Amino acid sequence: MATTTVSNISMAMSRPRISSSQKFSNLGPAVLGGRIKVGSCDKLGSVCHVASVKPFQKASTSCSLKFDKIVTKAMSESSSDKQVTGLPIDLRGKRAFIAGVADDNGYGWAIAKSLAEAGAEILVGTWVPALNIFESSLRRGKFDESRKLQDGSLMKITKVYPLDAVYDSPEDVPEDVKANKRYAGASNWTVQEVVESVKNDFGTIDILVHSLANGPEVSKLLSETSRKGYLAAISASSYSYISLLKHFLPIMNQGGSSLSLTYIASERIIPGYGGGMSSAKAALESDTRVLAFEAGRKKRIRVNTISAGPLGSRAAKAIGFIDMMIDYSFTNAPLQKELHAEEVGNTAAFLASPLASAITGSVIYVDNGLNAMGVGVDSPVFKDLDLPKDQL
Repeated sequence: MATTTVSNISMAMSRPRISSSQKFSNLGPAVLGGRIKVGSCDKLGSVCHVASVKPFQKASTSCSLKFDKIVTKAMSESSSDKQVTGLPIDLRGKRAFIAGVADDNGYGWAIAKSLAEAGAEILVGTWVPALNIFESSLRRGKFDESRKLQDGSLMKITKVYPLDAVYDSPEDVPEDVKANKRYAGASNWTVQEVVESVKNDFGTIDILVHSLANGPEVSKLLSETSRKGYLAAISASSYSYISLLKHFLPIMNQGGSSLSLTYIASERIIPGYGGGMSSAKAALESDTRVLAFEAGRKKRIRVNTISAGPLGSRAAKAIGFIDMMIDYSFTNAPLQKELHAEEVGNTAAFLASPLASAITGSVIYVDNGLNAMGVGVDSPVFKDLDLPKDQL
């Protein structure tokens, strides 16, 4: 039986430990001048505070112009009464639907969190068999630490919808799935039905996020993958995005944004990422370009995908070598630092905002630059070369 949970390595190259107690890097305020003092923040918790911004101590020798208080930062809805300078990521009044949130340690959650920090209203679609556990965890406060926003309030998820994006309409659901006890009690969970429910509940949305992938044979070599397993990977990981955008497009507001998550295996060989998943990610990136044209011409909807490194989420661990990929990335990326889940979330917030109004049909890399590397610097062949130690 196909599912839409993911054996998905589409996320931050690093050692992203998504525990609620871990510290996380700031939203990355973009400063066009001045010094910034940034307070500490909780991992996937409150957004870092920008405490003070000072003008340049010394002007450039080629220009005497000074920039003062030009800051980009995310905003929460509760900050709407505060004066904001510079280029704020402001999504107040926007509504986002994030497909593929089932816990608080994946990229779907991180994206929802960053969008909420920017003021967007959050709706999520959760895989049907995981729905009860997810909603129960929310009610019992299990995610409260992870839900904390910059101002100390908790991220509000306005509504959780059951979703299995492998099926477009009720007529597509096989009898064995209908009879499966994991789907018992759930209704209106195909793509068509979910979109109809969102339309009835809220009318329109502005932002669509696809954080879904699954390859039932991901541990197999591509040459040993069955036709059924290959097509299942394409269906759950790629076509599900086409289906979601197709059905949501009529109720998306003009000038909205649609995002998905991909992985470098779409264009580079990653041994172990099999079962057709590399093919599915390549299809997803190709579809992003075509959909950008079609959705752009129809309703000025921007369509982009974020290519990030592996995340040690529960779903990704099913692949078996995720920790090795995280360590490899940390060792070999140009920026040798941990890249946290919220950095992908913040990129999503930027792409969904008016600041990215001319960006569409693009693959945006959020991986500390690993995609630019042609070789791994930890390779034994470099031991005999006289390279500076700080380059190895």
